[in-house]
Amino acid sequence: MEQLLKDFFLFLSKNKTLNAAAKKWGLRFGASRFVSGVTINDAIKSVRELNQKGLVCTLDHLGEFVFSVEEANESADYCIKTLEAIHASGVDCNLSLKMTSLGLDISKDLCMNNMRRILDTAKKNGNIFVRIDMEDYAHNQVTLDILHELLKDYDNVGTVIQAYLYKSEQDIEDLKDTRVNLRLVKGAYKESPEVAFPNKADVDENYKKIIKQHLLNGNYAAIATHDDQIIDYVKKLEKEFNIPRTQFEFQMLFGIRMQSQIELAKEGYKMRVYVPYGNDWYGYFMRRLAERPANVMFVLKGMFSK
Repeated sequence: MEQLLKDFFLFLSKNKTLNAAAKKWGLRFGASRFVSGVTINDAIKSVRELNQKGLVCTLDHLGEFVFSVEEANESADYCIKTLEAIHASGVDCNLSLKMTSLGLDISKDLCMNNMRRILDTAKKNGNIFVRIDMEDYAHNQVTLDILHELLKDYDNVGTVIQAYLYKSEQDIEDLKDTRVNLRLVKGAYKESPEVAFPNKADVDENYKKIIKQHLLNGNYAAIATHDDQIIDYVKKLEKEFNIPRTQFEFQMLFGIRMQSQIELAKEGYKMRVYVPYGNDWYGYFMRRLAERPANVMFVLKGMFSK
Protein backbone atom coordinates (compact mmCIF):
# COMPACT_ATOMS: atom_id res chain seq x y z
CA MET A 1 0.00 0.00 0.00
CA GLU A 2 2.82 2.39 0.89
CA GLN A 3 4.50 1.86 -2.50
CA LEU A 4 1.20 2.37 -4.31
CA LEU A 5 0.68 5.69 -2.53
CA LYS A 6 4.23 6.76 -3.34
CA ASP A 7 3.83 5.92 -7.03
CA PHE A 8 0.44 7.67 -7.13
CA PHE A 9 1.73 10.95 -5.70
CA LEU A 10 4.87 10.88 -7.82
CA PHE A 11 2.62 10.46 -10.86
CA LEU A 12 0.49 13.41 -9.73
CA SER A 13 3.61 15.54 -9.17
CA LYS A 14 4.24 15.59 -12.93
CA ASN A 15 0.68 16.51 -13.90
CA LYS A 16 0.91 19.92 -15.58
CA THR A 17 -2.84 20.58 -15.47
CA LEU A 18 -3.00 20.09 -11.71
CA ASN A 19 0.16 22.15 -11.29
CA ALA A 20 -1.48 25.07 -13.09
CA ALA A 21 -4.63 24.71 -10.99
CA ALA A 22 -2.63 24.61 -7.77
CA LYS A 23 -1.25 28.10 -8.44
CA LYS A 24 -4.82 29.37 -8.28
CA TRP A 25 -5.69 27.43 -5.10
CA GLY A 26 -2.94 28.94 -2.97
CA LEU A 27 -1.33 26.99 -0.12
CA ARG A 28 -4.36 24.91 0.81
CA PHE A 29 -4.94 21.31 1.84
CA GLY A 30 -1.97 21.17 4.18
CA ALA A 31 0.69 22.50 1.79
CA SER A 32 1.51 25.36 4.17
CA ARG A 33 3.05 22.83 6.53
CA PHE A 34 5.83 22.16 4.00
CA VAL A 35 6.00 25.50 2.16
CA SER A 36 6.89 28.67 4.10
CA GLY A 37 4.73 31.02 2.04
CA VAL A 38 4.24 32.61 -1.35
CA THR A 39 6.36 35.79 -1.11
CA ILE A 40 10.01 36.52 -0.36
CA ASN A 41 8.91 38.36 2.78
CA ASP A 42 7.08 35.22 3.98
CA ALA A 43 10.22 33.18 3.40
CA ILE A 44 12.61 35.62 5.12
CA LYS A 45 10.29 35.76 8.13
CA SER A 46 10.37 31.96 8.43
CA VAL A 47 14.16 31.90 8.06
CA ARG A 48 14.61 34.54 10.76
CA GLU A 49 12.44 32.52 13.16
CA LEU A 50 14.46 29.37 12.43
CA ASN A 51 17.76 31.24 12.91
CA GLN A 52 16.54 32.33 16.33
CA LYS A 53 16.20 28.63 17.22
CA GLY A 54 19.82 27.97 16.30
CA LEU A 55 19.09 26.63 12.80
CA VAL A 56 20.60 27.78 9.52
CA CYS A 57 18.59 27.64 6.30
CA THR A 58 18.52 27.38 2.55
CA LEU A 59 15.76 29.09 0.57
CA ASP A 60 14.26 27.66 -2.60
CA HIS A 61 11.90 29.63 -4.82
CA LEU A 62 9.78 26.78 -6.14
CA GLY A 63 9.37 26.45 -9.88
CA GLU A 64 8.71 23.65 -12.34
CA PHE A 65 7.37 23.24 -15.88
CA VAL A 66 9.04 26.27 -17.47
CA PHE A 67 8.01 26.50 -21.14
CA SER A 68 9.44 29.80 -22.40
CA VAL A 69 12.57 31.94 -22.27
CA GLU A 70 10.54 34.63 -20.49
CA GLU A 71 9.46 32.22 -17.73
CA ALA A 72 13.03 30.95 -17.29
CA ASN A 73 14.40 34.47 -16.99
CA GLU A 74 11.64 35.40 -14.57
CA SER A 75 12.54 32.41 -12.40
CA ALA A 76 16.19 33.49 -12.43
CA ASP A 77 15.11 37.00 -11.45
CA TYR A 78 13.31 35.54 -8.43
CA CYS A 79 16.49 33.75 -7.41
CA ILE A 80 18.39 37.03 -7.69
CA LYS A 81 15.74 38.85 -5.61
CA THR A 82 16.00 36.08 -3.03
CA LEU A 83 19.77 36.46 -2.78
CA GLU A 84 19.41 40.22 -2.38
CA ALA A 85 16.76 39.72 0.33
CA ILE A 86 18.99 37.26 2.19
CA HIS A 87 21.84 39.78 2.19
CA ALA A 88 19.67 42.77 3.09
CA SER A 89 17.97 40.96 5.99
CA GLY A 90 21.19 39.52 7.42
CA VAL A 91 19.71 36.05 7.90
CA ASP A 92 21.94 32.95 7.91
CA CYS A 93 20.77 31.36 4.69
CA ASN A 94 21.86 29.85 1.37
CA LEU A 95 19.95 29.42 -1.89
CA SER A 96 18.78 26.25 -3.64
CA LEU A 97 17.43 26.15 -7.18
CA LYS A 98 16.37 23.81 -9.98
CA MET A 99 17.97 24.32 -13.35
CA THR A 100 14.84 23.20 -15.21
CA SER A 101 13.21 26.33 -13.79
CA LEU A 102 16.05 28.35 -15.35
CA GLY A 103 15.40 27.00 -18.84
CA LEU A 104 17.52 23.84 -18.97
CA ASP A 105 14.91 22.02 -21.09
CA ILE A 106 14.73 24.97 -23.48
CA SER A 107 18.43 25.65 -23.98
CA LYS A 108 21.57 24.76 -22.08
CA ASP A 109 23.03 28.16 -22.99
CA LEU A 110 19.94 29.90 -21.56
CA CYS A 111 20.29 27.94 -18.32
CA MET A 112 24.02 28.61 -18.11
CA ASN A 113 23.50 32.34 -18.64
CA ASN A 114 20.92 32.41 -15.85
CA MET A 115 23.19 30.40 -13.56
CA ARG A 116 26.02 32.87 -14.08
CA ARG A 117 23.72 35.82 -13.38
CA ILE A 118 22.66 34.16 -10.14
CA LEU A 119 26.16 33.19 -9.03
CA ASP A 120 27.52 36.65 -9.81
CA THR A 121 24.75 38.15 -7.65
CA ALA A 122 25.52 35.66 -4.87
CA LYS A 123 29.18 36.72 -4.92
CA LYS A 124 28.29 40.42 -4.75
CA ASN A 125 25.98 39.79 -1.80
CA GLY A 126 28.42 38.15 0.60
CA ASN A 127 29.40 35.12 -1.51
CA ILE A 128 26.19 33.29 -0.63
CA PHE A 129 26.36 29.58 -1.41
CA VAL A 130 24.06 28.32 -4.18
CA ARG A 131 22.94 24.69 -4.33
CA ILE A 132 21.82 23.19 -7.64
CA ASP A 133 19.10 20.69 -6.76
CA MET A 134 19.35 17.38 -8.57
CA GLU A 135 16.22 16.43 -10.47
CA ASP A 136 15.22 13.22 -12.24
CA TYR A 137 17.66 10.91 -14.00
CA ALA A 138 17.02 12.53 -17.39
CA HIS A 139 18.63 15.71 -16.05
CA ASN A 140 21.36 14.09 -13.97
CA GLN A 141 24.37 14.09 -16.26
CA VAL A 142 23.73 17.50 -17.82
CA THR A 143 23.48 18.94 -14.30
CA LEU A 144 26.86 17.47 -13.41
CA ASP A 145 28.36 18.69 -16.69
CA ILE A 146 27.18 22.23 -15.99
CA LEU A 147 28.48 22.04 -12.42
CA HIS A 148 31.95 21.03 -13.64
CA GLU A 149 31.92 24.02 -15.98
CA LEU A 150 30.74 26.46 -13.30
CA LEU A 151 33.33 25.25 -10.79
CA LYS A 152 36.04 26.63 -13.06
CA ASP A 153 34.85 30.16 -12.24
CA TYR A 154 32.90 29.93 -8.96
CA ASP A 155 33.60 28.55 -5.49
CA ASN A 156 30.09 29.19 -4.13
CA VAL A 157 28.20 26.47 -5.99
CA GLY A 158 27.47 22.80 -5.38
CA THR A 159 24.88 20.17 -6.20
CA VAL A 160 23.16 17.04 -4.94
CA ILE A 161 24.05 13.36 -5.27
CA GLN A 162 21.24 10.81 -5.00
CA ALA A 163 22.04 7.48 -3.34
CA TYR A 164 19.44 5.52 -5.27
CA LEU A 165 21.34 5.91 -8.55
CA TYR A 166 23.93 3.29 -9.43
CA LYS A 167 26.25 5.97 -10.85
CA SER A 168 26.50 8.09 -7.69
CA GLU A 169 29.67 6.53 -6.32
CA GLN A 170 31.49 7.26 -9.57
CA ASP A 171 30.03 10.78 -9.70
CA ILE A 172 31.52 11.53 -6.27
CA GLU A 173 34.84 10.12 -7.37
CA ASP A 174 34.79 12.32 -10.48
CA LEU A 175 34.13 15.40 -8.30
CA LYS A 176 36.68 14.54 -5.60
CA ASP A 177 39.43 16.91 -6.70
CA THR A 178 37.07 19.89 -7.15
CA ARG A 179 36.54 20.01 -3.34
CA VAL A 180 32.87 20.64 -4.03
CA ASN A 181 30.22 20.93 -1.32
CA LEU A 182 27.66 18.17 -1.99
CA ARG A 183 24.24 17.54 -0.51
CA LEU A 184 23.82 13.77 -0.17
CA VAL A 185 20.26 12.38 -0.32
CA LYS A 186 18.49 9.08 -0.87
CA GLY A 187 16.45 10.40 -3.83
CA ALA A 188 12.78 11.25 -4.30
CA TYR A 189 11.98 10.59 -7.96
CA LYS A 190 10.58 7.40 -9.47
CA GLU A 191 13.29 5.88 -11.65
CA SER A 192 13.78 2.74 -13.71
CA PRO A 193 15.58 -0.21 -12.07
CA GLU A 194 17.97 0.08 -15.00
CA VAL A 195 19.47 3.20 -13.42
CA ALA A 196 18.40 3.09 -9.76
CA PHE A 197 18.28 0.62 -6.89
CA PRO A 198 14.68 -0.63 -6.68
CA ASN A 199 14.94 -1.82 -3.06
CA LYS A 200 15.00 0.55 -0.09
CA ALA A 201 17.58 -1.53 1.78
CA ASP A 202 20.03 -1.21 -1.11
CA VAL A 203 19.44 2.55 -1.28
CA ASP A 204 20.12 2.87 2.44
CA GLU A 205 23.37 0.93 2.15
CA ASN A 206 24.53 2.97 -0.83
CA TYR A 207 23.63 6.15 1.04
CA LYS A 208 25.95 5.16 3.88
CA LYS A 209 28.61 4.25 1.35
CA ILE A 210 28.61 7.60 -0.46
CA ILE A 211 28.46 9.57 2.80
CA LYS A 212 31.59 7.79 4.02
CA GLN A 213 33.25 8.15 0.60
CA HIS A 214 32.69 11.90 0.39
CA LEU A 215 33.69 12.59 4.00
CA LEU A 216 36.86 10.52 3.77
CA ASN A 217 37.73 12.39 0.58
CA GLY A 218 37.97 15.38 2.92
CA ASN A 219 35.16 17.30 1.25
CA TYR A 220 32.15 19.08 2.75
CA ALA A 221 29.00 17.01 3.06
CA ALA A 222 25.45 18.18 3.64
CA ILE A 223 23.65 15.05 4.81
CA ALA A 224 19.96 15.54 4.06
CA THR A 225 17.96 12.96 5.99
CA HIS A 226 15.18 12.45 8.52
CA ASP A 227 16.38 8.89 9.17
CA ASP A 228 17.71 8.43 12.72
CA GLN A 229 19.79 5.43 11.64
CA ILE A 230 21.62 7.55 9.06
CA ILE A 231 22.13 10.37 11.57
CA ASP A 232 23.60 7.88 14.08
CA TYR A 233 25.80 6.44 11.34
CA VAL A 234 27.25 9.89 10.57
CA LYS A 235 27.93 10.47 14.26
CA LYS A 236 29.83 7.16 14.38
CA LEU A 237 31.89 8.14 11.34
CA GLU A 238 32.66 11.46 13.01
CA LYS A 239 34.11 9.71 16.05
CA GLU A 240 35.81 6.83 14.24
CA PHE A 241 37.66 8.98 11.70
CA ASN A 242 37.97 12.20 13.74
CA ILE A 243 35.95 14.12 11.17
CA PRO A 244 35.60 17.77 12.26
CA ARG A 245 32.07 19.11 12.57
CA THR A 246 33.10 21.96 10.30
CA GLN A 247 33.23 19.42 7.44
CA PHE A 248 29.56 18.44 7.46
CA GLU A 249 26.04 19.48 8.35
CA PHE A 250 22.66 17.82 8.68
CA GLN A 251 19.73 19.00 6.61
CA MET A 252 15.99 18.49 7.00
CA LEU A 253 12.89 19.86 5.34
CA PHE A 254 10.79 22.75 6.59
CA GLY A 255 7.85 21.46 8.61
CA ILE A 256 9.25 18.00 9.30
CA ARG A 257 10.77 16.83 12.64
CA MET A 258 11.33 20.32 14.02
CA GLN A 259 12.19 19.08 17.50
CA SER A 260 14.86 16.77 16.09
CA GLN A 261 16.31 19.70 14.17
CA ILE A 262 16.56 21.80 17.34
CA GLU A 263 18.09 18.92 19.31
CA LEU A 264 20.84 18.38 16.70
CA ALA A 265 21.65 22.09 16.81
CA LYS A 266 21.86 21.97 20.61
CA GLU A 267 24.29 19.04 20.31
CA GLY A 268 26.60 21.35 18.40
CA TYR A 269 25.91 20.16 14.87
CA LYS A 270 25.15 22.57 12.06
CA MET A 271 21.51 21.92 11.23
CA ARG A 272 20.18 23.43 8.01
CA VAL A 273 16.49 23.65 7.15
CA TYR A 274 15.41 23.54 3.51
CA VAL A 275 12.76 26.28 3.25
CA PRO A 276 10.73 26.41 0.02
CA TYR A 277 8.47 29.28 -0.96
CA GLY A 278 6.47 30.53 -3.95
CA ASN A 279 3.20 29.86 -5.70
CA ASP A 280 4.57 27.02 -7.87
CA TRP A 281 4.45 24.63 -4.93
CA TYR A 282 2.44 21.74 -6.33
CA GLY A 283 5.18 19.38 -7.58
CA TYR A 284 7.23 19.81 -4.42
CA PHE A 285 4.17 19.18 -2.23
CA MET A 286 3.24 15.98 -4.10
CA ARG A 287 6.76 14.60 -3.62
CA ARG A 288 6.55 15.30 0.12
CA LEU A 289 3.29 13.34 0.25
CA ALA A 290 4.94 10.52 -1.68
CA GLU A 291 7.77 10.21 0.82
CA ARG A 292 5.79 9.25 3.90
CA PRO A 293 2.21 7.99 4.43
CA ALA A 294 2.13 10.06 7.63
CA ASN A 295 2.30 13.19 5.48
CA VAL A 296 -0.80 12.06 3.59
CA MET A 297 -2.71 11.45 6.83
CA PHE A 298 -1.74 14.90 8.08
CA VAL A 299 -3.17 16.52 4.96
CA LEU A 300 -6.38 14.46 5.03
CA LYS A 301 -6.89 15.38 8.67
CA GLY A 302 -6.43 19.05 7.83
CA MET A 303 -8.89 18.87 4.94
CA PHE A 304 -11.71 17.38 6.98
CA SER A 305 -11.17 19.08 10.31
CA LYS A 306 -13.20 22.13 11.27
